Amino acid sequence: MRAEGILFDKDGTLFDFNATWVAWVEALIARWAGADAGLARALAGAVGFDLAAHAFEPDSVVIAGTPAEVACAIAPVLGGAPEALIDRLNSDSAAAPMAEAVPLAPLLNGLRGQGLKLGLATNDGEAPARAHLAAVGVIGLFDFIAGFDSGHGAKPGPGMCLGFAAAAGLAPARVVMVGDSPHDLAAGRAAGMQTVAVLTGLAGAEVLAPLADAVLPDIGHLPRWLAD
Repeated sequence: MRAEGILFDKDGTLFDFNATWVAWVEALIARWAGADAGLARALAGAVGFDLAAHAFEPDSVVIAGTPAEVACAIAPVLGGAPEALIDRLNSDSAAAPMAEAVPLAPLLNGLRGQGLKLGLATNDGEAPARAHLAAVGVIGLFDFIAGFDSGHGAKPGPGMCLGFAAAAGLAPARVVMVGDSPHDLAAGRAAGMQTVAVLTGLAGAEVLAPLADAVLPDIGHLPRWLAD
């Protein structure tokens, strides 16, 4: 096989981005703004969300940013310190209903059955990430789980990628970083890993292809690619 380990991004990779996060951000804005339509518009603008179109702007901080970066965007609107908002954001995101990009349990069990080590590297917080994996019954299939706050830094830095390789006892070149954003692929490249892009996020193939060894419709196509 091409690799001995696979390191997945979470949002837009394991979980379909729009199907998961559009409803979540709309509910968050409604809850935080209450009946104040002006505040709702300001919050939407701060996080790069178009309320009328029910869609994220291409440069939305929610797409690849950390909770800390989202908090920094929101804080001026709410008038508080960013640090005070991070726990609130983590708590809200941990409860988000997740839409699997493909049925995860059979796919991940199949990959483990081939002897592959599996990891997760997300710019979300580690606690919400663990909650999301547990909610769909796959947390026990991962050998490594890291968020922006796990001590490895955030993507596009290579820290989480190198942390997985070290924890799994693998050479980075024998690991595939799988993600839906340039941040994911740049992190994998910086760590010396193979990179695979999937189209279940918001970035198109034309954006991802320059950083990817392959562009796949979704992670369900990984087993065939690994075996080729």
